[in-house]
Amino acid sequence: MRFITYTQGKEQRLGVVTGNEVIDLNQAQPQISADLRTALRQGQDLVGAAKAAIASGAPRLPLASLQLAPVMPEPGKIVCLGLNYFEHAKEGGHAKPVYPSFFMRANSSLLAPNAKALRPKVSERLDYEAELAVVIGKTVKHATMDNALDAVFGYSVFNDISVRDYQKKTPQWTIGKNFDRTGPFGPVLVTADELPAGATDLRIQARLNGQVMQDANTRDMIWGVAETITLITECMTLEPGDLIIMGTPSGVGQARTPPVWMRHGDVVEIEIENIGVLRNTIEDEV
Repeated sequence: MRFITYTQGKEQRLGVVTGNEVIDLNQAQPQISADLRTALRQGQDLVGAAKAAIASGAPRLPLASLQLAPVMPEPGKIVCLGLNYFEHAKEGGHAKPVYPSFFMRANSSLLAPNAKALRPKVSERLDYEAELAVVIGKTVKHATMDNALDAVFGYSVFNDISVRDYQKKTPQWTIGKNFDRTGPFGPVLVTADELPAGATDLRIQARLNGQVMQDANTRDMIWGVAETITLITECMTLEPGDLIIMGTPSGVGQARTPPVWMRHGDVVEIEIENIGVLRNTIEDEV
């Protein structure tokens, strides 16, 4: 199943995608919350309700007509990985890591698909990062490699837009990863059953103004989804509605000669095979 969150008036609504159309899941199945995180935290049967809604002939809206929101507008924890592809670590002058470089993102940094990402006044060093997003569907602590993937509800696309000079101001990357409107997320959430286990063997690309800048495969990740969940849950409990952002492959703008920084009017697209294309334009802060 494929889910989106879209904006209707002042509300955000949870929709199930069927072809090029969308069914408002809460309207079709009132027992299901209109908020994705609430539905996950309450253990609601989203897949069963989606199947029932599609079979019922519920009213449909053209997908292209909807104003999308981040696929989960207010997730719980957002745990991100740095240097999770060896070629990306190498292009940044790093040895192959022996443990993930974890950092956190805040909800205030998230951005909807098709919306304008913000190049801040204080920096010109705005960079793209194509990443796989993992949406947690069950509470898990001390996961094992055998059961870690049971906690995954589905996968989406994320652009971990980074303000590089601020990222490098401190040993911790948090400040350069949390500028407003720098976390595009979506457009769809694809349930785990529709993808290979751990979302492996999926092509992942970043394109800037139509030019391919990153082109890799999720099998190239140093730590796959299952191992990442086991490592995180040694330390903290993952809960329904939490996100894991799985790191980016080589080809980022800062590693190029000369560096490539995103500018006002640029169009950046992140595509992950069998999930979708996340597209945003860049806008200067005024």
